[in-house]
Amino acid sequence: MNQEDLQFYGHYAPLLEQTETMLCQQLQWILARIPQEDAASPAEHICSRIKSASSVQGKSKKRGHSPTAQQALTHLSDLIGVRAVTHFVGDVYTILDQMQRDPTWEILRVKDYIADPKKNGYRSLHIILCMPFPDEQFQTIRTEIQLRTIAMDCWAGFEHQMKYKKDIPDADLISAELLRRADEMASTDLTMQTIREMIQGRRTEEGGNTL
Repeated sequence: MNQEDLQFYGHYAPLLEQTETMLCQQLQWILARIPQEDAASPAEHICSRIKSASSVQGKSKKRGHSPTAQQALTHLSDLIGVRAVTHFVGDVYTILDQMQRDPTWEILRVKDYIADPKKNGYRSLHIILCMPFPDEQFQTIRTEIQLRTIAMDCWAGFEHQMKYKKDIPDADLISAELLRRADEMASTDLTMQTIREMIQGRRTEEGGNTL
């Protein structure tokens, strides 16, 4: 956290950092237990962040809450966010299945924007969790894990950059083009998943290892 964030969160800052570390470690442990033919992790990479003070204040005001750390802990579910980027779309649901078996947290809600994409083409699986939080007042905290493929992450990163640029010429045309590319990338994801399953099926017929 930078100095502004530390000042905003106050004594909650180290508790949030501790919870972020625990969340990432537990997700890494789950990934390590998912068998893979090539012994590689199903996630290409994992990243995490604690929401910045300016983002929290803006979101809180927009929702009609006081822009304080205490109100943020009460009302927001994404103060701590973790993203796991997978090689294949099937790995997203494999990870979700393993997370649902883990007693470390309670899964409160799953928002599947892969099966039901947003209108702009955004695809990702959002999992809202309830986790223990080492504070006398707030004994639990809601956190968010996002699961998506490399293609989905690439598209989302580009769309995010474009979203915050102002006065973009032909903005409607660009949005339409982004939607088309999102559909194409989703089709590629499904094709790669099918090819993977065909290879795995061939190995099974030949008596090889299976997932």
